[in-house]
Amino acid sequence: MSNPVTGPLQTGVLDAVLAPLYFLLEFWTLGMDLLFRLTGLELLQYQFMHRAILVGLCIGVMAPLIGTFLVHRQLALIGDALAHTAFAGVAIGLFVNGVFELGVSPYLSAVVVAVIAALSIELISEVTDAYNDVSMAIVLSTGFALGSTLISLNAGGLAVGIDQYLFGNLSTVSAENAAILLVLFGLVVATVAITRNQLLYVTFDETAAAVSGLPVNWYNRLMVMLTALVVVGAMQIMGVILVAAMLVVPVAGAAQVARSFGESLLVSVVLAELAVLLGIGLSYYGEATAGGVIVLVAVAIYIACVALGKLLMARDDGSTPETGGIEAGDAEPTAD
Repeated sequence: MSNPVTGPLQTGVLDAVLAPLYFLLEFWTLGMDLLFRLTGLELLQYQFMHRAILVGLCIGVMAPLIGTFLVHRQLALIGDALAHTAFAGVAIGLFVNGVFELGVSPYLSAVVVAVIAALSIELISEVTDAYNDVSMAIVLSTGFALGSTLISLNAGGLAVGIDQYLFGNLSTVSAENAAILLVLFGLVVATVAITRNQLLYVTFDETAAAVSGLPVNWYNRLMVMLTALVVVGAMQIMGVILVAAMLVVPVAGAAQVARSFGESLLVSVVLAELAVLLGIGLSYYGEATAGGVIVLVAVAIYIACVALGKLLMARDDGSTPETGGIEAGDAEPTAD
């Protein structure tokens, strides 16, 4: 299995590491083929659409899973900052490939750079006492400046299809990139499942969490690193410019109708999945950019949730949804 993007050096290593996931992707394709025969939907006959749908479903879980914590911590814009630094990571991968011919996957280099950027945001805030929006602005500007500079150098004549990284592209979701996304998906979901109570405590009462003995700074770093992984994963079909929307819009919609944190988390995932599936379908049949259509669908769903929330509020005689409400048991983690 040869990959012209990564080259022979890295392809052999990645194929060995990702072999079980390639096997899983083959089963997924068989399932999509069966669904195509049952439904006759045209988009289901292509393998690249099978991978795009799988990636979209994973993003529909990961993005609101992390975004719910970010929105409640007023860190909604961190997705934009990390997306622009992930773009710098892609540029670094392309540049290294062009100059040194090392066969570095642009998405793997984007993961590394985005995680470093996430930690830099926290480090700048801790060392300089700057507000988070200041550190995010600094990292965003630096990342995009670095990426645009490397792209402009053109890596000694390397032709770069930069549009797919800026706006996303369903047809460029390779088996390798889909397998990498599955790894990121597993890491994000498993980490949140294990540390949910601690993250919840830090999100709603950071001071009390610190007094109770929780390493607050460590959990803050963990959250931004998980955000970096989600951003890089979603960048494949959403693009750098639109990726942050999936962290925020479904969560904002869920906040209009949900009455507890847990309910908000569940509803946001459902809304995100709905936006992704409808967006992919509409973009395919309308021959439009998938990322833009997915965001527009997500915004339309958000507007519908706002209207529904107003109706529910009126029915309940003016009572408002308590999206930030949590049970005491959810906010009393151990200090492990």
